[in-house]
Amino acid sequence: MNRNEECWCGSGKKYKKCHLPIEEKMEQYRQKGYIVPPRSLLKAPEMIEGMKKSAEVNTKVLDYVQEHIRPGISTQMIDEWVNKVTYENNAIPAPLNYMGYPKSVCTSINDQVCHGIPSEDVILKEGDIINVDVSTILDGYFSDASRMFVIGEATDNAKRLVEVAKECLEEGLKAVKPWDTLGAVGEAIQKHAEENGYSVVRAFGGHGIGNEFHEDPFVAHVGRKGQGMLMVPGMTFTIEPMINEGVFDCYVDKKNGWEAYTADGGLSAQWEHMILVTETGYEIIAH
Repeated sequence: MNRNEECWCGSGKKYKKCHLPIEEKMEQYRQKGYIVPPRSLLKAPEMIEGMKKSAEVNTKVLDYVQEHIRPGISTQMIDEWVNKVTYENNAIPAPLNYMGYPKSVCTSINDQVCHGIPSEDVILKEGDIINVDVSTILDGYFSDASRMFVIGEATDNAKRLVEVAKECLEEGLKAVKPWDTLGAVGEAIQKHAEENGYSVVRAFGGHGIGNEFHEDPFVAHVGRKGQGMLMVPGMTFTIEPMINEGVFDCYVDKKNGWEAYTADGGLSAQWEHMILVTETGYEIIAH
């Protein structure tokens, strides 16, 4: 672009006062051999505002679940809550019919790693741990976050896993710095999990998000600093480590093609935030 043209991002600023310095810096990193994001992954201000509004609904949904979840309810009831609150806020549940997924939310219990399908036959009981993964579309913009819930009185082992999984997310967030690589995020998560005697799922990870539910980059929760795509201001993605008490291996139920379980039957826990990379660090958009 010409330096004096209006920037491609729609900010209204001249290119030289907006994205030109960022793109010149990206080019320097590219020449050093780094993987840099394409321009399409740098979100324009209008997109970021749209995603934040979507995230407000997403957070309302998770807050509602947190207020009402209890022993004795079915996971189908959680799906109905998600529908109710989402549509009341003029939004759409992103998982519903996504690549054939049959429900509006994922409810993953105990040894389920992710993508648990709500059912009238699955009743929450004392001691269960459950991940509720909510994703929302509002005016074409996507948001995504998940929380863990301990149902009633659980074992110390279950509660500790849930706590360490949250700490892993927090360690991953601390590693988000502009002009560092996504490998730093994976390294921080893996280090904390393994120091506490747990393993990190490799088969699933975080993802870019914005105008689509799942965009580049793939956000691995294992890795090393210096590996992976460069984090650049304007990128938006999820960090959602799945932490297992046993082996990191998992398998997908062949009957439904969705529900993932730990290979050894051990417990699994996951927390997810959606973030924006900023000039100084990061901003949590959905939690």
